[in-house]
Amino acid sequence: MQHETMTVRTGQREANVAVTRVHTLVIGSGAAGLNAANQLRAMGIEDVLVVTEGLQKGTSINTGSDKQTYYKLAMCGDDADSPRAMADNYFEGGSMHGDLALVEASLSARAFLNLKNLGVPFPTDAYGQIVGYKTDHDPRQRATSIGPYTSREMCRALIRQARQQGIPLDEGRVIVSLLTVGEGDEKRAAGAVGLDEDGLPVVYLAENVVLAVGGPGGLYKTSVYPEVHTGAIGLGLAAGAKAQSLPESQYGLASIGFRWNVSGTYMQVIPRFISTDADGVSSPQEFLREYFPSVGEMNSMVFLKGYQWPFDSRKIEGGSSIVDILVYIENVLRGRRVFLDFRENPEGFRFEDLSEEAREYLTRSEALLETPIARLEQMNPGAITLYSDHDIDITSEPLEIAVCAQHNNGGLAGNHWWESLNIRHLFPVGEVNGSHGVYRPGGSALNAGQVGSFRAAEFIANRYQEWTLDGAQAEVAAEQAVADVLAWTARCGEASASWQEEREEFQARMSRAGAHIRSKETIHEAVEEAWAHYRRLEAQGCTYASPREAAEALRNRQLCFAHAVYLSAIAEAIESGVGSRGSSMVLDPDGVSPHPMPGPEWKFSREDPAFRDRVLETVASPDGEVRHEWVDRRPIPETDVWFETAWAAYRNGEIYRD
Repeated sequence: MQHETMTVRTGQREANVAVTRVHTLVIGSGAAGLNAANQLRAMGIEDVLVVTEGLQKGTSINTGSDKQTYYKLAMCGDDADSPRAMADNYFEGGSMHGDLALVEASLSARAFLNLKNLGVPFPTDAYGQIVGYKTDHDPRQRATSIGPYTSREMCRALIRQARQQGIPLDEGRVIVSLLTVGEGDEKRAAGAVGLDEDGLPVVYLAENVVLAVGGPGGLYKTSVYPEVHTGAIGLGLAAGAKAQSLPESQYGLASIGFRWNVSGTYMQVIPRFISTDADGVSSPQEFLREYFPSVGEMNSMVFLKGYQWPFDSRKIEGGSSIVDILVYIENVLRGRRVFLDFRENPEGFRFEDLSEEAREYLTRSEALLETPIARLEQMNPGAITLYSDHDIDITSEPLEIAVCAQHNNGGLAGNHWWESLNIRHLFPVGEVNGSHGVYRPGGSALNAGQVGSFRAAEFIANRYQEWTLDGAQAEVAAEQAVADVLAWTARCGEASASWQEEREEFQARMSRAGAHIRSKETIHEAVEEAWAHYRRLEAQGCTYASPREAAEALRNRQLCFAHAVYLSAIAEAIESGVGSRGSSMVLDPDGVSPHPMPGPEWKFSREDPAFRDRVLETVASPDGEVRHEWVDRRPIPETDVWFETAWAAYRNGEIYRD
């Protein structure tokens, strides 16, 4: 690693900028980024640097769920499992490339056992078997968990390993631009430009860039991503990196005071759903009751939300996702606040009116108790403690909720080594990589982040270990990027809106038009507004109060750009006739009705299953030109696993050349 300075001039401004040259730059310190750095060092790449806003920031270390799941190959009992069988289950979700499915399955055991060996306390039985359970879209007991904070404990273990290995970390850095050199097939990553804690530009020149910046949490007004996580996929999109499956996001019911999924036992104890006026107190109503023929059916649907937490277009007609729609109507369209009340049962509640599945579950859990909070205390006391740890007492007050963005199955497109499809030496790993399709087994995101970071590290160590970056070209790119940052921040002094106002505007647009409820009319209007917003932001900037807030203002550039690209991709999917699939519902006056009560305006189009065999690729440029293409998904490879030939291909490095 080398440190130097460069002088950048723009207009009347001149800045001496710190420059760091490093072989492999890892941007982000979540579970994927940390594992990439650790594996790079273990595989012989000594010159590695992690750049991060902070080790305690980001989604991995700040999020979880009722029982946060890690998905991997079955390792218990008599379940007959194999990488190919697991890949088949991934592939069945639709719009996932087969080679990525096979890799995520094949490396799942290696990635998981690495975490276990680092001390993450995944449970075993007396004989050492990794005990598990079935998660959604999972035919075997592949899932495991250590409770609500699985990813947090993964991060802590990976941080310990990074410190033990002496891997340097630059904290307090916000990356605002990716550097590339070359054009067309010769385009490659060259580093990044960021801001330090004082709002001053810093430059990193690198042979390889591992981009581990998480999902697009900062794009939505209603979001369950931690508030300290905004995401930075816009950096890759603005650099021209190809993306895939951007419309495929996941949404579900979550608390908004403290952002947390209200899945699992939060729903299985059957709390009372109430709505109020804007003050959170006046005119309380149990609004779900009018939509169901009986109290028992209503409560049984609420129970099912525990199993079926994500909004799912397949569960709208006669299924539990009608609950999400009714919350949305009450919250967004009627302007009322929605709460879960665990203190009292829904009016008319009786155990004997519940479905057989719900009654049996509560009976076997010894939870046939008087109130939802008593049932929750019996089944999952940690679920109560979790909120009390964040100054919310659900034993004495209702819990405010909304339908929130939770995960993007799409992202930047990579090959089966997790290298960008069109920018060499750039490796998007973790949620920023769009390896998933329409549906995925619960917990597969944690596996994908660990697998992808293993793959990126292995490829870099075996193919990109030598320096090939043209230093002069990289310096020119850095100077131009820094000059652009200085010029843009100078314009901010004359801007008419603050960075907070600008962010609120595009977040509201994204939640209105690009979340789980979509329509052709709304999306086209939103796309036009989004690009007009981005052009205005580029031309005028946005005000900020201190040098340290410059990073937030600059963050708006990539976030605003990203939201325009996402909305454009969603519009393409709607226009193509994909219909309602995954966690999105496309309204259509000629479609089918989800329920007789909400009205004809809630008719929606069913999915066209032909698109399950295709993947939407998207490439954007800073001038707002966006190109979309539906490509056939790659099948699961038919591999020849004859040992002698496979061993030879491994020994001579052939596996890294295809």
